[in-house]
Amino acid sequence: MDQFDSGREQNTAQLMRRLFREHVRHYLGTLALAVVCMALVAGTTAATAWLLGPIFDWLFTDRDGTYLWPIAGAVVLVFTVKGLATFGQGSLLSRISCRIVAELQDRMFGRLMQSDLAEIHATGTGHLVSRFTHDVQTLSNAVSSAIIGAGKDTLTVIALVAVMFAQDWVLSLITFFIFPSACLPIIYFGRVARRVAKRIQLEIGSLNSGIAQAFQGIRQIKAYNAESQESARASKIIWKVAALKQKSARLSWVTSPIMEFLAGMAVVAVILYGGSQVVAGDRTTGSFVSFIAALLLAYEPLKRLARLNAQLQVGMAAAQRVFDLIDSKPTIVDSPNAKRLEGAEGRLSLSGVQFSYGADLPALHGVDIEIPAGKTAALVGPSGAGKSTVLNLIPRFYDVQQGVVTIDGHDVRDITMESLREQIALVSQEVTLFNQSVRENIAFSNRQASDEEIVDAAKAATAHDFISQLPDGYDTVVGEQGVKLSGGQRQRLSIARAMLKNAPVLLLDEATSALDTESERQVQIALKKLMTGRTTLMIAHRLSTVADADVIYVLDDGRVVERGSHAELIARQGLYAKLWSMQTTAPVEQIITASAGG
Repeated sequence: MDQFDSGREQNTAQLMRRLFREHVRHYLGTLALAVVCMALVAGTTAATAWLLGPIFDWLFTDRDGTYLWPIAGAVVLVFTVKGLATFGQGSLLSRISCRIVAELQDRMFGRLMQSDLAEIHATGTGHLVSRFTHDVQTLSNAVSSAIIGAGKDTLTVIALVAVMFAQDWVLSLITFFIFPSACLPIIYFGRVARRVAKRIQLEIGSLNSGIAQAFQGIRQIKAYNAESQESARASKIIWKVAALKQKSARLSWVTSPIMEFLAGMAVVAVILYGGSQVVAGDRTTGSFVSFIAALLLAYEPLKRLARLNAQLQVGMAAAQRVFDLIDSKPTIVDSPNAKRLEGAEGRLSLSGVQFSYGADLPALHGVDIEIPAGKTAALVGPSGAGKSTVLNLIPRFYDVQQGVVTIDGHDVRDITMESLREQIALVSQEVTLFNQSVRENIAFSNRQASDEEIVDAAKAATAHDFISQLPDGYDTVVGEQGVKLSGGQRQRLSIARAMLKNAPVLLLDEATSALDTESERQVQIALKKLMTGRTTLMIAHRLSTVADADVIYVLDDGRVVERGSHAELIARQGLYAKLWSMQTTAPVEQIITASAGG
């Protein structure tokens, strides 16, 4: 389910007005120049049809050679002006289109950066990427088509119709009485095209998600011989998208047989009526040829205008999704009276906290946790016990449904999120490194840091030595997600980033669980330095890493079932002692005896 779909359908006129008001109107000067170019294209197209009259009458019928060079010069001039005007309109409209795409993508990304984690996770990366690429480009193409169609093609038809009326107004009326009958099927097929386009956009989002997940999990896919399974899954979506695109294309071109039939009827009417006039001597061959040429030249822009509605509806389906995302409001925002938190001591408290990821996914039930400033607390327990949820509530990645989370006695909802998160550093198992230099990745937590401060942070994180050995040292680009580094190296860069932030509160989420013994030893040294003097809340499955914590909270099924020091919890012979026994493979009684003796 896409969390950014409003479910509110807007009609084409509303979406076009909004697009014009928020984007197109900023380029009215450029658009005006493009319209001038369109008018020149239309005028020269009409002039081409008009010139056929004197060519046939003066040159072929009257055989008057005095007009040969003037007419030839006029033809060269007309085609030259038409070529330059076509270039002008194309380049100007391309400029508008590219800038509108950039503006929309800029707005969408800015909105997504303010989104709640729940929105991002529920929607999925593929669907979001699809909006940035496919939807915005589809919208841009539709806008370009609409401007060109409503501009150049309409002006061209008007100019050619003027030529036709100048040649014979009765014949023109007969001809154009036929075309309005095409409007009803064109409108109907346009509506169907919009519905199909929306389905295409959703399926492309699913395809993008599947491809991204496959590339990210390629090691697992190969390890379990799941290549064929993943290929089959992707193939199913690929061919579904292809079928929908074929249907969309058919709807776009379905007006062609209608227009061809009507054009044939119009040409027949012209031949029967106009041809009889030429035979009777009531009109010249040149005027008749000029009329036929104008009619045939008008036929192509009329066909494009007929297809325009289907193309426009596809674009409006994309516009709906783009504007739904831009208009969506995050649920986790600063309260109206939120104040900045400066110089926090770091005292943390959760009181009566209840939280659920949905009606069917309760996570916490009345959790109470107290962490004095400068102390270290650990959260342990089985998978799914609610440990990560507790961690996510402190920086307001999610908001509690009942109870309160405080820092230094202040409800986190009464503090601006910016100032709250300035007081918190996060080191997690899943290290996020950007495809930038080592220096830029460390400085991500403090963009104003000097080179000396970055190096000091790296040294404190025991990362300076391996950084110095990289090909370009601190200027080495680490690759997407730090793919050029080992797990331990990535984790130490993450710790250096937290060191540089120098926040009073530190959140550690399984910071060493994915490391080998040597890497863990080095990371533990770095973490010990980082934790000194800071309020630390750590999650760990490996209980040996939390034995020295000032207080350990044992969670099970979203509840705090035990709390105390390592020795106290071992002596209690509860869940913690059981988990410790499982990890050390020693009987509980032996552990209790050893703990009491220590």
